[in-house]
Amino acid sequence: MRVSKTFRKYRKQIWTGVALVFGVALLALLAWIFHLDRKITAQFEGRRWTLPAQVYAEPTELYVGLPLTADSLERELQRLGYRRTAEASDAGSYERRGSRITFVSRRFQFFDGLQESQEISIAANAQGIQDMTNASGEDVPIFRLDPLLIGSIFPIHGEDRVIVTPEEVPPLLPAALKVVEDRKFDTHHGVDLGAIMRAAFVNLRAGQIQQGGSTLTQQLVKSYFLDSRRTFGRKLEEAMMAVLLEIHFEKQDLMNAYINEIYLGQDGRRAVHGFGLASQFYFGKPAAELQLHEIALLVAIVRGPSYYDPRRHAERVRARRDMVLKLMAEHGVIESTDAQKAIKQPLGVVSSTTLAGGYYPAFLDLVRRTLRRDYREEDLTEAGLRIFSTLNPFAQNQAERALTQELDRLEKARKRKSNVPLEGVVVVTSPQNGEVIAIVGGRNASFEGFNRALDAKRSIGSLVKPVIYLAAVESGRFHAASIIEDGPVEVKLSNNRTWRPQNISEQYYGPVPLVRALAQSLNLATVRLGMEVGLPEVTREFQELGLPEAPPQLPSVLLGAVDVSPFEVAQLYNSLANGGFNAPLRAVRAVVDEQGKPLKAFGLEVTPVADPAAVYQLNRMLVHVMDHGTGRGARAYLPADLVVAGKSGTSSDYRDSWFAGFSGSHLAVVWIGHDDNSPTGLTGSSGSLAVWARVMKALGTTSWNAPAPETLEETWIEFLSGLEAKPGCGEDIIAVPLPKGTELPFAPGCEVGVFDNIGERAREWWRGITR
Repeated sequence: MRVSKTFRKYRKQIWTGVALVFGVALLALLAWIFHLDRKITAQFEGRRWTLPAQVYAEPTELYVGLPLTADSLERELQRLGYRRTAEASDAGSYERRGSRITFVSRRFQFFDGLQESQEISIAANAQGIQDMTNASGEDVPIFRLDPLLIGSIFPIHGEDRVIVTPEEVPPLLPAALKVVEDRKFDTHHGVDLGAIMRAAFVNLRAGQIQQGGSTLTQQLVKSYFLDSRRTFGRKLEEAMMAVLLEIHFEKQDLMNAYINEIYLGQDGRRAVHGFGLASQFYFGKPAAELQLHEIALLVAIVRGPSYYDPRRHAERVRARRDMVLKLMAEHGVIESTDAQKAIKQPLGVVSSTTLAGGYYPAFLDLVRRTLRRDYREEDLTEAGLRIFSTLNPFAQNQAERALTQELDRLEKARKRKSNVPLEGVVVVTSPQNGEVIAIVGGRNASFEGFNRALDAKRSIGSLVKPVIYLAAVESGRFHAASIIEDGPVEVKLSNNRTWRPQNISEQYYGPVPLVRALAQSLNLATVRLGMEVGLPEVTREFQELGLPEAPPQLPSVLLGAVDVSPFEVAQLYNSLANGGFNAPLRAVRAVVDEQGKPLKAFGLEVTPVADPAAVYQLNRMLVHVMDHGTGRGARAYLPADLVVAGKSGTSSDYRDSWFAGFSGSHLAVVWIGHDDNSPTGLTGSSGSLAVWARVMKALGTTSWNAPAPETLEETWIEFLSGLEAKPGCGEDIIAVPLPKGTELPFAPGCEVGVFDNIGERAREWWRGITR
């Protein structure tokens, strides 16, 4: 009775307190909802994602006369994700009948304009493309295939995506997602209460969250707005935000956002988000070209990208893919017969990420460094720029393969096993335009970390010798047949010590011509030559040819005590391959914005840095390196008639193995060594040379065939002595270009008589009077 009287006495105050608590709670709830609403509208309207810059490889240009066989063209189309069909009708498809291939190209926005989808028919034989026509039968002079997407410059958090519009999404994709993930998507308002109740029952019995009842909208909220914690509070926030999203946005808009947002895999530190990038990552093709069995596979991955990784758990993901196909048939999305046909299809996942829109870390690192000079980091990672690069995927793949195969072979062949694995670098360029077409930054080319190609500063050994010989020839006091003594050398150093270098053979060869000293990489002859030319002149030559700064004027520089990166070596030798003209190495051709508007073109810059006649003489000596010297082992790999020039390099204690050389169309630099700088036991000839030769052979490169300057004339000499001779006199007679008027002593018994060249003189006389 007393409680009742007390309650009646304070009833008003109690109800007032309850109302106050309820009101405060209601206000707090409304404030929380208002906060979530503002968060949603602020982040989800306008630009919803930071768009990493997309980097494209060099496009393949097709034209009549291109030495591309039908088989090679088909491989190129397959690499780009084109599918073979009985009749090419859709973009990204091709048909083949014998030596004729007909394909329908993809619509693509190049840096110089939009190229619409076209039907192109090409006939090719063993010599190359014979004719190329369009759908109307008209001749097509030149056609560019859409380039391969090789990667993105994504932000530090690692999210990468390729945005697709609703028009670019196959209709079966949203239908499959609804069937598998959210069958009431079209009717619910953000949450599915029935699914939530079922999940709540399971979770209450377990005492923890084991099952979710999330709709597609809730999954979108979780991925876009929230972290991965699985708590009841977070689930409540997720549900409320899903309801708010449904209030503000249309179903189609939410579905497209889900398709672009959801996490679908991992590629190193790059997180693959959205079906646009996943299509490239797993199948090497745009999302618009996905087939039924491919759509089902991607939908299967949604449930657990790591658990259902098709490259690691093929059988597991295949079972789930087939379940997706059966569900689609059961709910009338597809016919049962189509489901059965799709179930019989293989997974179709490309074997490596490199062939599927994966990225090349070493090359992309160079691209990023190039662009940082003109663009802010946030522009590169958020503004949706499109970067057209110089990378040639075929050259890149061949360089990776050659390095991996040779490193494996070398490690198996080494008598004394090392706990430190061999590492390597390959840089490939096109000398005439300075374009970098391939960079392999390490044995594991897909590893993103220390970029040895750009940052590993190592002693280059005998790779310095061509620079010394060029400085000697440019001085006007030396030529290929000049004699230099290969004997003991003593150089007084500033610290009152004496430097006494040695040949690698620890032998002396006496008087030798420059061409032999360079070909056989004779240290003593080279040191004597460098000291006669002068250290200031030699070190200045390095900088003129392309090094960022001249090395110190120390005698040890003459034998390679210069620490430079493989990329810097490529720049140095590129000036030699280019006839004495420096073309700064570049990895980017052009940049366009998100709408396709050109922002910047990286044109060719050429600067004369050395006397062309002197460079020609040096390059001819480097050809003899390949035929008579330390590079002759390359002949086991290369075509017999291929003319190439190059030089090996070995640092002290056999720590670094180098080879740098060029043909008429390619230059390649190879380095092999240990990351801890320990000895490898390899010379440039026994290590890097084989990688270099394998790369050159695979590229199908052309011969070096530079025109001789008019100030030079061919002279036949003995390779060993440098004495003038005539063809056929002796065993080692070679032709070298010398300045006109140069007189040499003749080799005994090889003097040129007055009538020796009468036949040639008569032909010259006859050609002269009949012109």
